[in-house]
Amino acid sequence: MSDERYEQNERLSRQDRGMDDGRDGEGPRGGKGKIFFKKKVCKFCVQKLRIDYKDADILRRFITERGKILPRRITGTCAKHQRALAVAIKRARMIALLPFVAD
Repeated sequence: MSDERYEQNERLSRQDRGMDDGRDGEGPRGGKGKIFFKKKVCKFCVQKLRIDYKDADILRRFITERGKILPRRITGTCAKHQRALAVAIKRARMIALLPFVAD
């Protein structure tokens, strides 16, 4: 019975299964072609900010509501400052300035 159902589902097209949105390779704005985006810049490099584990307000911007450290592709920080940021967040967690998890 399950083999027959599997074969039936395999025969259905992408559109029949609801996987096709009907745009046929269009970008998110409806046009065809490459998607260009604005390059994110490192806040710490541009504004010459220092990363300090005691400054919880700045560090809070780089963690999610659940307490996870945001990746650099989201925040735009460079690799050097992302490493320093992760260390500072972990230190701030250890002295209870930032939460490990959400309440």
